[in-house]
Amino acid sequence: MSRPFLGVILAAGKGTRFKSNQIKILHSLLNIPMICYVVKALEEVKPEKILVVVGHQKEKVMETLSSYNVEFIEQVEQKGTAHALMSCKKVFEENMEKDILVLYGDAPLIQSELLKTLIHSHQNSNNIVTLITAELDSPEGYGRIIRDEKGHIMKVIEERNASEEERRIKEINTGIYMFKISELLPALFRISLDEVKKEYYLTQIVEIFYKMKKPIGEVKTRQIEDILGINTRLELARAISILKGRKIKKLSENGVTFLDPNNTWVDFTVEIGKETIIYPHVILEKNTIIGEECVIYPYVHIIDSKIGNKVKVLSSSVIEESTIEDEARIGPFTHLRPKTVIKNKAKVGNFVEMKNTIFGAGSKAGHLSYLGDSEIGENVNIGAGTITCNYDGIKKHKTLIEEGAFIGSGTELVAPIKIGKKSYIGAGSTITKDTEPYSLTVARARQVSKPDWVKRKRKEK
Repeated sequence: MSRPFLGVILAAGKGTRFKSNQIKILHSLLNIPMICYVVKALEEVKPEKILVVVGHQKEKVMETLSSYNVEFIEQVEQKGTAHALMSCKKVFEENMEKDILVLYGDAPLIQSELLKTLIHSHQNSNNIVTLITAELDSPEGYGRIIRDEKGHIMKVIEERNASEEERRIKEINTGIYMFKISELLPALFRISLDEVKKEYYLTQIVEIFYKMKKPIGEVKTRQIEDILGINTRLELARAISILKGRKIKKLSENGVTFLDPNNTWVDFTVEIGKETIIYPHVILEKNTIIGEECVIYPYVHIIDSKIGNKVKVLSSSVIEESTIEDEARIGPFTHLRPKTVIKNKAKVGNFVEMKNTIFGAGSKAGHLSYLGDSEIGENVNIGAGTITCNYDGIKKHKTLIEEGAFIGSGTELVAPIKIGKKSYIGAGSTITKDTEPYSLTVARARQVSKPDWVKRKRKEK
């Protein structure tokens, strides 16, 4: 049985290289703030407690993590990674017999499998510290692992302090450690101030333990993606690409077909049922849920919506905060705005826009219509060019169309208004009053034709 341990996430730094007014760790990757990935990875390895060291924009960080079971510790002055752990002194003193796992809030690609390997290696040895290392073809930006003649780790040197020979070393320190708290705490206060940066760096502790002849362990990983940190916008884009690939891989393993994964965007919060096919250039965002046996065609953009089973969404459609029930057909070039519900087997076609509308089962709106603030019953036919005139300049008003109604092309329905069950509206009508069930209503001027009018007009000119 493993020893109890704590998790610490260092999240106090501003991240100056990121060039942002917002603290780096709150930038989102696939609609989830960066630091949340680290918290979730820690949660999966079940520490007794998760500590988050905050500093810059602490209120925003605390608000972002308010739904997680974490404890915040403030690093009042940001004086480096070792200083951040010094801020945890009181908690460490209360847990001297335990271990501590140290992670960084700007390393969102870490996965629980690697952390489990680290925990197992550390707790099944007598090591004072165990660190994760890796070999990189391009190790620029990372501290290098320096070994003695016997191959033991003797220190970690920051790149800016390394000699030309040391910079050629490809083995790097990932910054992920596990310590025995009883040994860590006194050693922290032996770390000296970096003369250039005026900060206390945790990397120094490796050399301190080596000189004290304390056992130092390592886990060398080949999962390079897991240990990548984010310091620039380009590194953020790379991390997003990796996370997107992981998400698509998982969905594919569960029975979803992506015809071109590299040209598909899927947020981490998206769920998709088996046997659904996703074409290239689709964007699925926020908490979108797509059912089974759906087909989502190219250039569709779905945001925070729920799609039922056997739904087809044709090309270049936009769906926002809406619900589409089973076997409906949407698009192409349809725009469903927030609070729209498309019922079973309904069809919404080319250049139709809906907002805050319930569109009944089996109903059809084939093309060129706007339906806003409406409730439309089952098996209603909406002719081309139909408009619900829902806004009077001050208030929005509701249009109610009862089941089986037939709305002719080019109709304007001036809300508030009710169109009766199975009634007909003649094409080209402007309807301003409620209509009775089973009635025919026509509201347009009488057609007038003047023979030879054009000839006379041209002659006058």
